[in-house]
Amino acid sequence: MIVGGVDIPQGPTFKRTKVVITREKHTRDCLPEYTLSFNDENARGIEQPHNDALIISILMNRIQVKCVLVDPGSSANIIRSRIVEQLGLQDQIMPAARVLNGFNMASETTKGENMLLVNVAGTIQETKFHVIEGDMRYNALLERPWIHNMRAVPSTLHQILKFPTPEGVKMVYGE
Repeated sequence: MIVGGVDIPQGPTFKRTKVVITREKHTRDCLPEYTLSFNDENARGIEQPHNDALIISILMNRIQVKCVLVDPGSSANIIRSRIVEQLGLQDQIMPAARVLNGFNMASETTKGENMLLVNVAGTIQETKFHVIEGDMRYNALLERPWIHNMRAVPSTLHQILKFPTPEGVKMVYGE
């Protein structure tokens, strides 16, 4: 899990005020048009019990990028600088130093940011990635910002990512 850290100050600093927003909880009596649910049929062929992360392949710059972790527990989309170079997009990295903290509070300073088009099952989403030099187990991490923009629901138990499109619900299976 990566926690989205703080930007490294580049100029004058300002005092930040924390704002708390509360919402009323409510229930729905009917199901929305695109209800995303999982059942035992979705888990067919997966040996249970398991503790596997949801790993998928995506298209970026017309190149298939394998070993991409879908992680709803983290708050920053991350990509390795080596992958950005392989995509031929290293000249598009915008310098921006940001410290990312892991669950054990180990930190990594980013090399910059890059807006990349992510194609998952024919659905393209422009996504901001933080580029890191360090070595990590995955080529990229798709985190809450991407998951929320896609309106996707990942299930590690079923090894499926589901999201609504105008054509209906699409599914991407874990590798």
